[in-house]
Amino acid sequence: MFYWLQKNLPKIVLGPSFVVILWFVYGFVLWTFYISLTKSKMLPRYEFWGFEQHFRLWSSPRWFNAVENLLIFTVLFVGICLLIGIILSILLDQKIRAEGFLRTVYLYPMALSFIVTGTAWKWMLNPSMGIEKLFTDWGFTDFTFDWLVNRDMSIYTIVIAAVWQSSGFVMALFLAGLRSIDDEIVKAAKIDGASLYSIYITIMLPMMRPVFMSSIVILLHISIKSYDLVIALTAGGPGISSDMPAVFMTQMAFHRSEIGLASASAVMMFLTVLAIVVPYLYSELRRQDANT
Repeated sequence: MFYWLQKNLPKIVLGPSFVVILWFVYGFVLWTFYISLTKSKMLPRYEFWGFEQHFRLWSSPRWFNAVENLLIFTVLFVGICLLIGIILSILLDQKIRAEGFLRTVYLYPMALSFIVTGTAWKWMLNPSMGIEKLFTDWGFTDFTFDWLVNRDMSIYTIVIAAVWQSSGFVMALFLAGLRSIDDEIVKAAKIDGASLYSIYITIMLPMMRPVFMSSIVILLHISIKSYDLVIALTAGGPGISSDMPAVFMTQMAFHRSEIGLASASAVMMFLTVLAIVVPYLYSELRRQDANT
């Protein structure tokens, strides 16, 4: 009995946690998928209705607007975060003075919640009390920066706030990757006459493929589930000009009493995350098998 208990102790200890995770994570994923196949409104209804909710979803102009905003936000957010993160990591890799202080400053926004970030940037971008008012008080009376209340530009205010918060995290990932490269490779390149620019562009950055992939996957995940930043900064407005799929989902579920439609949008978001994560995991597993 003692031998059996000793042998199976890890399973006994981890078993309850595994069951709880299986039920409250994967169980509710399956429940959401099934609800998206029903006529559920304010309360769940379990009569099977097929894919009508999904057809309703993709025939909704508001959903298409949210998807379009997500595409704009994702492309700009991921691209700018990578660019700024790489530049900052290269600058800090030169072992400059006050590196620890600067690294802390760049990383600090990541310690804030998206609600705090959205609220702070809402103050700064508000035409009546933020950047526009500051320049107007300085005498630049023709200066305007009304993106926050401009239907055509409101989505870009979310990009600004999100980049400010996440680019430091990308910098930390790339800085760790640069510091992990063998110094002998860099010394050999310098002996061969390679410039600092060519060393980073042609040697060091191509060696950090795992860092690139990890950064892209994390940033894509952040962009797809963006909700609190949008709510704090623009609340999806003006109108629905900065609406996002996560905002659409919560609006349908808690304000419009359309649980079935909200579940359909949640399924679409989940499938989008799978479409990103599964190929990434597959490529990493293949790379590890090739190395072994």
